[in-house]
Amino acid sequence: MKVVLLAGGFGTRISEESQYKPKPMIEIGGKPILWHIMKEYSFYGFNEFIICAGYRQHMIKEWFADYFLHNSDITFDFTNGRNDMLIHDQHCEPWRVTVVDTGLNTMTGGRIKRVKKYIGDETFMMTYGDGVCDVNIRELYEFHKSHGKAATLTAVTLAQQKGILDIGRDSSVKAFREKSNKDGAVINAGYMVLEPDVFDLIEGDETVFERGPMEKLAKSGQLMCYRHKGFWQCMDTKQERDKLETMLNDDCAPWKVWKD
Repeated sequence: MKVVLLAGGFGTRISEESQYKPKPMIEIGGKPILWHIMKEYSFYGFNEFIICAGYRQHMIKEWFADYFLHNSDITFDFTNGRNDMLIHDQHCEPWRVTVVDTGLNTMTGGRIKRVKKYIGDETFMMTYGDGVCDVNIRELYEFHKSHGKAATLTAVTLAQQKGILDIGRDSSVKAFREKSNKDGAVINAGYMVLEPDVFDLIEGDETVFERGPMEKLAKSGQLMCYRHKGFWQCMDTKQERDKLETMLNDDCAPWKVWKD
Protein backbone atom coordinates (compact mmCIF):
# COMPACT_ATOMS: atom_id res chain seq x y z
CA MET A 1 0.00 0.00 0.00
CA LYS A 2 1.27 3.47 -0.88
CA VAL A 3 1.80 6.21 1.69
CA VAL A 4 1.35 9.82 0.56
CA LEU A 5 3.34 12.40 2.50
CA LEU A 6 2.49 16.10 2.20
CA ALA A 7 5.84 17.89 2.15
CA GLY A 8 5.35 20.95 -0.04
CA GLY A 9 4.51 23.81 2.31
CA PHE A 10 6.64 26.81 3.24
CA GLY A 11 6.75 26.23 7.01
CA THR A 12 6.57 29.94 7.80
CA ARG A 13 6.08 29.41 11.55
CA ILE A 14 9.47 27.75 11.84
CA SER A 15 11.21 30.20 9.53
CA GLU A 16 14.50 29.97 11.45
CA GLU A 17 15.22 26.82 9.43
CA SER A 18 12.54 26.62 6.75
CA GLN A 19 13.99 29.64 4.96
CA TYR A 20 16.84 27.32 3.99
CA LYS A 21 15.03 23.99 3.49
CA PRO A 22 11.52 22.47 3.34
CA LYS A 23 10.04 22.01 6.81
CA PRO A 24 9.88 18.19 6.44
CA MET A 25 13.65 18.25 5.90
CA ILE A 26 14.36 19.96 9.23
CA GLU A 27 16.35 17.48 11.26
CA ILE A 28 15.70 15.72 14.54
CA GLY A 29 18.65 13.71 15.76
CA GLY A 30 20.51 14.26 12.50
CA LYS A 31 17.67 12.97 10.29
CA PRO A 32 14.81 14.90 8.65
CA ILE A 33 11.46 14.61 10.41
CA LEU A 34 10.23 13.20 7.09
CA TRP A 35 12.61 10.25 7.57
CA HIS A 36 11.25 9.67 11.09
CA ILE A 37 7.69 9.50 9.73
CA MET A 38 8.73 7.08 7.01
CA LYS A 39 10.48 4.88 9.59
CA GLU A 40 7.20 4.68 11.52
CA TYR A 41 5.32 3.42 8.48
CA SER A 42 8.14 1.08 7.53
CA PHE A 43 8.08 -0.51 10.98
CA TYR A 44 4.51 -1.67 10.24
CA GLY A 45 5.40 -2.96 6.78
CA PHE A 46 4.46 0.02 4.61
CA ASN A 47 7.47 0.82 2.44
CA GLU A 48 6.19 2.56 -0.68
CA PHE A 49 6.06 6.35 -0.40
CA ILE A 50 4.87 9.20 -2.60
CA ILE A 51 6.19 12.53 -1.41
CA CYS A 52 4.21 15.60 -2.47
CA ALA A 53 6.98 18.18 -2.68
CA GLY A 54 6.83 21.87 -3.51
CA TYR A 55 8.94 24.47 -1.74
CA ARG A 56 12.63 23.71 -2.41
CA GLN A 57 11.57 20.33 -3.75
CA HIS A 58 15.01 19.72 -5.24
CA MET A 59 16.45 19.36 -1.72
CA ILE A 60 14.19 16.37 -1.01
CA LYS A 61 15.16 14.73 -4.31
CA GLU A 62 18.86 15.31 -3.69
CA TRP A 63 18.66 13.90 -0.15
CA PHE A 64 17.16 10.64 -1.39
CA ALA A 65 19.54 10.53 -4.36
CA ASP A 66 22.45 10.40 -1.87
CA TYR A 67 20.73 8.21 0.72
CA PHE A 68 22.06 4.86 -0.51
CA LEU A 69 25.60 6.22 -0.76
CA HIS A 70 25.50 7.71 2.73
CA ASN A 71 24.20 4.49 4.27
CA SER A 72 26.63 2.06 2.69
CA ASP A 73 30.19 0.89 3.30
CA ILE A 74 32.01 1.56 0.02
CA THR A 75 35.48 1.23 -1.44
CA PHE A 76 36.41 3.81 -4.07
CA ASP A 77 39.18 2.36 -6.23
CA PHE A 78 41.13 4.73 -8.50
CA THR A 79 44.20 2.51 -8.99
CA ASN A 80 43.39 1.52 -12.57
CA GLY A 81 42.69 5.03 -13.71
CA ARG A 82 38.97 4.53 -13.21
CA ASN A 83 36.49 5.39 -10.52
CA ASP A 84 35.47 1.87 -9.49
CA MET A 85 33.05 1.60 -6.59
CA LEU A 86 32.63 -1.57 -4.54
CA ILE A 87 29.69 -1.77 -2.13
CA HIS A 88 30.45 -3.95 0.90
CA ASP A 89 27.42 -3.44 3.14
CA GLN A 90 24.40 -1.21 2.84
CA HIS A 91 22.06 -0.26 5.63
CA CYS A 92 19.12 1.20 3.73
CA GLU A 93 15.48 0.44 4.34
CA PRO A 94 13.54 -1.44 1.61
CA TRP A 95 11.85 1.74 0.46
CA ARG A 96 10.42 2.77 -2.88
CA VAL A 97 10.22 6.57 -2.87
CA THR A 98 8.55 8.72 -5.53
CA VAL A 99 9.15 12.45 -5.11
CA VAL A 100 6.69 14.59 -7.08
CA ASP A 101 6.89 18.34 -7.62
CA THR A 102 3.27 19.24 -6.85
CA GLY A 103 3.78 22.98 -7.23
CA LEU A 104 4.91 25.85 -5.07
CA ASN A 105 1.53 27.28 -4.03
CA THR A 106 -0.69 24.22 -4.40
CA MET A 107 -3.05 23.53 -1.50
CA THR A 108 -3.19 20.18 0.32
CA GLY A 109 -6.06 18.79 -1.73
CA GLY A 110 -4.41 19.87 -4.95
CA ARG A 111 -1.19 18.10 -3.97
CA ILE A 112 -3.09 14.86 -3.34
CA LYS A 113 -4.90 15.19 -6.66
CA ARG A 114 -1.62 15.69 -8.52
CA VAL A 115 -0.25 12.31 -7.41
CA LYS A 116 -3.36 10.36 -8.36
CA LYS A 117 -1.61 8.72 -11.33
CA TYR A 118 1.01 7.26 -8.98
CA ILE A 119 -1.64 5.78 -6.67
CA GLY A 120 -4.12 4.35 -9.13
CA ASP A 121 -7.41 2.84 -8.02
CA GLU A 122 -6.14 1.69 -4.63
CA THR A 123 -6.64 2.39 -0.96
CA PHE A 124 -3.79 4.59 0.24
CA MET A 125 -2.48 6.26 3.36
CA MET A 126 -1.75 9.94 3.81
CA THR A 127 -0.22 12.14 6.47
CA TYR A 128 1.58 15.43 6.92
CA GLY A 129 5.35 15.71 6.77
CA ASP A 130 5.73 17.69 9.97
CA GLY A 131 4.37 15.56 12.83
CA VAL A 132 5.32 12.31 14.56
CA CYS A 133 3.09 9.85 16.37
CA ASP A 134 3.21 6.42 18.02
CA VAL A 135 -0.10 5.25 16.54
CA ASN A 136 -0.25 1.57 15.58
CA ILE A 137 -0.53 2.03 11.83
CA ARG A 138 -1.41 -1.59 11.21
CA GLU A 139 -4.37 -1.34 13.61
CA LEU A 140 -5.36 1.95 11.98
CA TYR A 141 -5.51 0.22 8.60
CA GLU A 142 -7.49 -2.75 9.96
CA PHE A 143 -9.98 -0.34 11.55
CA HIS A 144 -10.41 1.43 8.22
CA LYS A 145 -11.10 -1.79 6.36
CA SER A 146 -13.58 -2.91 9.03
CA HIS A 147 -16.03 -0.02 8.61
CA GLY A 148 -16.04 0.23 4.81
CA LYS A 149 -16.20 4.04 4.64
CA ALA A 150 -14.22 6.26 2.28
CA ALA A 151 -11.88 7.84 4.79
CA THR A 152 -10.38 7.38 8.24
CA LEU A 153 -8.36 9.94 10.14
CA THR A 154 -6.46 9.59 13.39
CA ALA A 155 -7.93 11.66 16.21
CA VAL A 156 -6.01 12.77 19.30
CA THR A 157 -7.03 14.87 22.26
CA LEU A 158 -4.78 17.87 22.81
CA ALA A 159 -5.17 21.38 24.10
CA GLN A 160 -4.36 22.80 20.68
CA GLN A 161 -6.33 24.30 17.84
CA LYS A 162 -6.17 22.21 14.69
CA GLY A 163 -9.01 20.77 12.62
CA ILE A 164 -11.89 20.22 15.06
CA LEU A 165 -13.90 17.00 14.99
CA ASP A 166 -17.40 16.17 16.20
CA ILE A 167 -17.34 12.40 16.78
CA GLY A 168 -20.34 10.11 17.27
CA ARG A 169 -20.55 7.09 19.55
CA ASP A 170 -19.90 4.75 16.61
CA SER A 171 -16.63 6.61 15.87
CA SER A 172 -18.13 8.31 12.81
CA VAL A 173 -17.10 11.91 12.22
CA LYS A 174 -20.27 13.98 12.25
CA ALA A 175 -18.62 17.27 11.34
CA PHE A 176 -15.23 18.65 10.46
CA ARG A 177 -14.34 22.32 10.73
CA GLU A 178 -11.37 24.58 11.02
CA LYS A 179 -10.01 25.76 14.36
CA SER A 180 -11.27 28.70 16.42
CA ASN A 181 -9.84 30.38 19.48
CA LYS A 182 -12.31 28.57 21.75
CA ASP A 183 -11.45 25.07 20.61
CA GLY A 184 -9.08 22.54 22.10
CA ALA A 185 -10.33 18.97 22.37
CA VAL A 186 -10.33 16.18 19.79
CA ILE A 187 -8.24 17.16 16.77
CA ASN A 188 -7.19 15.76 13.42
CA ALA A 189 -3.65 14.36 13.72
CA GLY A 190 -3.40 13.18 10.12
CA TYR A 191 -2.33 9.54 9.66
CA MET A 192 -5.27 8.92 7.33
CA VAL A 193 -6.41 5.94 5.27
CA LEU A 194 -8.28 6.94 2.12
CA GLU A 195 -10.17 5.23 -0.65
CA PRO A 196 -9.60 6.49 -4.22
CA ASP A 197 -13.13 7.93 -4.20
CA VAL A 198 -11.74 10.98 -2.39
CA PHE A 199 -10.08 12.16 -5.61
CA ASP A 200 -13.54 12.97 -6.98
CA LEU A 201 -14.03 15.51 -4.17
CA ILE A 202 -10.90 17.49 -5.04
CA GLU A 203 -11.50 20.13 -7.71
CA GLY A 204 -7.97 21.33 -8.32
CA ASP A 205 -4.85 23.05 -6.98
CA GLU A 206 -6.84 25.54 -4.90
CA THR A 207 -8.68 22.85 -2.92
CA VAL A 208 -7.78 22.61 0.76
CA PHE A 209 -8.34 18.96 1.59
CA GLU A 210 -9.26 19.69 5.22
CA ARG A 211 -12.11 21.95 4.15
CA GLY A 212 -14.35 21.06 1.22
CA PRO A 213 -13.48 17.37 0.71
CA MET A 214 -13.33 16.38 4.39
CA GLU A 215 -16.42 18.42 5.22
CA LYS A 216 -18.31 16.62 2.44
CA LEU A 217 -17.08 13.25 3.67
CA ALA A 218 -18.28 14.07 7.18
CA LYS A 219 -21.71 15.24 6.03
CA SER A 220 -22.22 12.11 3.93
CA GLY A 221 -21.20 9.78 6.76
CA GLN A 222 -18.05 8.63 4.94
CA LEU A 223 -15.46 9.95 7.40
CA MET A 224 -14.47 7.87 10.43
CA CYS A 225 -11.88 8.41 13.12
CA TYR A 226 -9.39 6.12 14.75
CA ARG A 227 -8.99 7.30 18.33
CA HIS A 228 -5.37 7.44 19.40
CA LYS A 229 -4.65 7.95 23.09
CA GLY A 230 -0.88 7.94 22.81
CA PHE A 231 1.73 10.41 21.64
CA TRP A 232 1.43 12.91 18.80
CA GLN A 233 3.41 16.07 18.21
CA CYS A 234 3.57 18.44 15.29
CA MET A 235 6.62 20.58 14.55
CA ASP A 236 5.30 24.03 13.79
CA THR A 237 7.84 26.02 15.78
CA LYS A 238 11.50 25.87 16.78
CA GLN A 239 10.38 25.22 20.36
CA GLU A 240 8.52 22.10 19.22
CA ARG A 241 11.51 20.97 17.17
CA ASP A 242 13.75 21.39 20.20
CA LYS A 243 11.27 19.41 22.30
CA LEU A 244 11.41 16.49 19.87
CA GLU A 245 15.20 16.70 19.72
CA THR A 246 15.43 16.54 23.52
CA MET A 247 13.10 13.54 23.68
CA LEU A 248 15.21 11.72 21.11
CA ASN A 249 18.48 12.55 22.87
CA ASP A 250 17.04 11.40 26.20
CA ASP A 251 15.94 8.10 24.63
CA CYS A 252 12.29 8.77 25.44
CA ALA A 253 10.89 9.41 21.96
CA PRO A 254 7.54 7.53 21.79
CA TRP A 255 7.39 7.64 17.99
CA LYS A 256 10.72 5.79 17.65
CA VAL A 257 9.22 2.30 17.51
CA TRP A 258 12.03 0.89 15.37
CA LYS A 259 15.41 -0.36 16.51
CA ASP A 260 18.66 1.27 15.41
